[in-house]
Amino acid sequence: QVQPVESEGGLVQTGGSLMLSCIVSGRAFSSLDMAWFRQAPGLERERVATISWTTYRRFYTDSVKGRFTISRDNANNALYLQMSGLKPEDTAVYYCNSEDRNFEWGQGTQVTVSS
Repeated sequence: QVQPVESEGGLVQTGGSLMLSCIVSGRAFSSLDMAWFRQAPGLERERVATISWTTYRRFYTDSVKGRFTISRDNANNALYLQMSGLKPEDTAVYYCNSEDRNFEWGQGTQVTVSS
């Protein structure tokens, strides 16, 4: 089973920026719509951003629109999430997966935003 590997997150102050990356092994990556998800303590996992396999279509949940940018590099099986204007409510464990959750969930990466 393929398991995405997310890069290390971190601790940032409110208003700060952070870039997350994820590598997915195998040939399926380049033909799948991919997404970033996050799960805050006590809450369900939510989809934050999606990018189509062609990169032509992107979706963002309302709470991150204008602050987060999703991108991908199909040649290197890499998915990225550039986060700026971070808020304490963005604190969560972030995961990448296909939009349809085809892969096993990875370890995720902790992002903590201090107020």
